[in-house]
Amino acid sequence: MTDVKPVEALSQAEARRDLDRLARQIAAANRAYHTEDAPGITDADYDALKRRNAAIEARFPGLKRADSPTEQVGAPLAEGFAKVRHDVRMLSLENAFELGDVADFDDRVRKYLGLSAEAPLLYTAEPKIDGLSLSLRYENGLLVRAATRGDGETGENVTENARTIADIPSVLSGAPDLLEVRGEVYMAHADFAALNARQAAAGEKSFANPRNAAAGSLRQLDAGITAARPLRFFAYAWGALSDPLADTQSGAIARLASLGFQTNPLTQVCDGPDALLDHYRRIEAQRATLGYDIDGVVYKVDDLALQRRLGFRSSTPRWAIAHKFPAELAWTRLEAIDIQVGRTAALSPVARLAPVTVGGVVVANATLHNEDYIAGRDSRGDPIRGGRDIRVGDWVQVYRAGDVIPKIADVDLSRRPQDAGTYAFPVACPRCGSDAIREAGDSVRRCTGGLICPAQAVERLKHFVSRAAFDIEGLGAKQVEAFYEDGWVRTPADIFTLRDRFGSGLQQLRNREGWGDKSAENLFAAIDDRRRIPLNRLIFALGMRHVGEVSASLLASHYHSWAAFEAAMTAARVGEGPDWAELTAIDGVGDVLATSVVMTFQQERERQAIDALVAHLQVQEVAARAPVDSAVAGKTVVFTGTLERMTRAEAKARAEALGAKVAGSVSAKTDYLVAGPGAGSKAAKAAELGVTVIDEDAWLALIGTA
Repeated sequence: MTDVKPVEALSQAEARRDLDRLARQIAAANRAYHTEDAPGITDADYDALKRRNAAIEARFPGLKRADSPTEQVGAPLAEGFAKVRHDVRMLSLENAFELGDVADFDDRVRKYLGLSAEAPLLYTAEPKIDGLSLSLRYENGLLVRAATRGDGETGENVTENARTIADIPSVLSGAPDLLEVRGEVYMAHADFAALNARQAAAGEKSFANPRNAAAGSLRQLDAGITAARPLRFFAYAWGALSDPLADTQSGAIARLASLGFQTNPLTQVCDGPDALLDHYRRIEAQRATLGYDIDGVVYKVDDLALQRRLGFRSSTPRWAIAHKFPAELAWTRLEAIDIQVGRTAALSPVARLAPVTVGGVVVANATLHNEDYIAGRDSRGDPIRGGRDIRVGDWVQVYRAGDVIPKIADVDLSRRPQDAGTYAFPVACPRCGSDAIREAGDSVRRCTGGLICPAQAVERLKHFVSRAAFDIEGLGAKQVEAFYEDGWVRTPADIFTLRDRFGSGLQQLRNREGWGDKSAENLFAAIDDRRRIPLNRLIFALGMRHVGEVSASLLASHYHSWAAFEAAMTAARVGEGPDWAELTAIDGVGDVLATSVVMTFQQERERQAIDALVAHLQVQEVAARAPVDSAVAGKTVVFTGTLERMTRAEAKARAEALGAKVAGSVSAKTDYLVAGPGAGSKAAKAAELGVTVIDEDAWLALIGTA
C-alpha cells in the first residue's frame, strides 16, 4: 500500500511510478483541452499535476522521462486541418501562483542580467486572456495565413476561419513586409450566453465556458459556422518579423494598436515586483466586470534587448511569467438573492451573481447556506467573516473546490453600494405562502405547507425519478416539471397510472413538443419496467429527510422486505418501545434519522401517498449481507477526486461487496480516503484528522484487483 506522499518523502521507485502516472494524466488533459476543446479537469487540478511533476523531476533528475510534460507545449493536432510549421516557436509561459513567486522571478532575471536589486527594471503587466492562441502571418500588408499554436512547433491552418473575425484585419497599412502577429481568440460573456441560448433552442450541446466556445468555434471545418460565432481577438505578441516593431514590449504593443489590432487597455508598464503586484490586484478587482475571461496577469521584461539576452529555456522564455489567479477564487457582484424550496421543505437562499469563471466553470449562482450565513453569524450566533453580512449589490468572493457547489466566502465592504439594505429573510414560503418556521436547533427555515406546496411536491418527484431512485428513462427533471404543471403527475403513484388514465396516452403526449408515438410508448414501457424495484431504492426514492443511499441500504439490509419495514415503522414510537430500539440499534442509524422515518409513516397524508404508490409495485427483497473476509471488511471508505480506472459507482459497489462502508464525507470514523486528482477539501480534512489517504492504485492493490 502506497500513501499519497509529499515529494520529499518519495522513494526512487515511488517517484518513477508517480512520473509515469503524471505523464499519462497530463497527456490526457492536454488532449482534452487543446485538441478536443473539452477539458476534463479544472485548471487548478491541471496546474497541481504539473507542479508535482516538476517537483519530482527536480528531486530525481535521473528519472526525467523523454516525453516529460515539462518539455511539452500544447498537444497533438486535431484531424481535418492542414499543418503549419511556425517560423518562430510558440511557447508556453512559466506560472507563478504565490506572491513570493513574482519576487523570485524578478531575482532570477536580475541575477541573469547582472543587475542589482536597486537597479531600475521595467516590466509590462497585461491580463492573461483565457482563450485560444492564434498566430497571424502578414506579407506585404496582406493576411496570408492564420494558425493555432498546436504543439508549439506545428499548428493548424485556420486562415479562412480567422478571416471571419472582425477584430482581425485582412489588410495592414504601414506594417513591416513580414509580420507575424500573435494573440488570443476569445468570446465575451454576453456573446457566450447568447450562443448557449441558441444552442439550447436548437437542441445542440451547450459549451462549458467561453474558452471552450471560442476554441470550438475557431476550429470548425466549415468557416461559415465560425462566421456565425461572435469571436474576438486581442494582439499581445509577435513571431517572425522583417523589421522590429519597437525597442520595448510596450512600444511594440502600441505599434500593433496603431496598425489596427485590438490590444488590451489594461496593459501597463511597471517598475519592479511591488508595482507588478499592485497592478495584479487592480486587474483582479475588475475581473468580473471586464466582460471576458482572464485567468491571471502576464509579466514581461519591457526592454526587448534584455529579452534577447535572457533568451529561452526549452519550452518557456526567461523574460516572462504568468501570475495565475487562485483557480478556485474570484470576486464578482451579487445581483439578487433568490429563495428555493426543496423536497425537505428547506428554504435555501441562492446568490445570483454577475457571471464569472472560477476554476474553468462559469459561475452565475452560489449557495448562501441559510439566514445566519447571510447575516454574518454561525448557528451558535458567533460572528463569521468578522460579522460582515451579505447584501444585494455587494462585491463577494466566490470559491469552488472540486465538484462542490460554488459558495460565497467574503464581502468587500469598501465596494458596498450606499443604498444596499440588510437582507430580510422571508418568514413565509415564496411558493405557497405557508408559514416558514425555524425550529430550535435547526439551522434552516422550513415551509409548513407540506404537499400543498408545489415546490416541495415537484422537488420530491424529481428525487423520486432520480438515477439512484426509480431512474425512469425519459422521465427526468424537465418532464416532471411539465407533467406537474399540467396536472398529470402530482404524486409518485400518478406516474404508474399514466397509461390507464390516458388510454394509450399517445395523443396527449403527441401534442407536447418533442414527443411522438415512439417516445410516448418508450416512456410507458420504462415506467412499467420500474414496477419491480429493490427495497433499498424504494426507501431512498421516498425522499425522507436524512435518508440517503447508504442509510436506505442499511434499512433494507436489516428489514429485508417491504412488509417487515412498513410494519416496523408503523408500530414504532419515537423514543420508546421495542420497534424504536430495534431501529436505532442498526449501525449507522441515529435518533435523528430514525425520527424522520417514523414520523413520515405516521403522518396521514404521507402514509396515504406511500400506500397508493406501493399498490402499483412489486418490491424486491434485499438479502442480508453475508460476512465478507477482505482487507476492507468493516472499514469506512470515502472516495474523492477523479478516478481513472473505474467510475465512482463501480468503486463504491466494489467496496460494499467487500464488506466496506462507503461514506460521503470524511470524519474521525473514516478508515481510508481514496483520493484521485482534484481531491480538494476532503483530502485536507483527512490530513487534519489523521485519516489514511491512498491513491487509486493503492486502493486496487489493497482490495486485490490492481
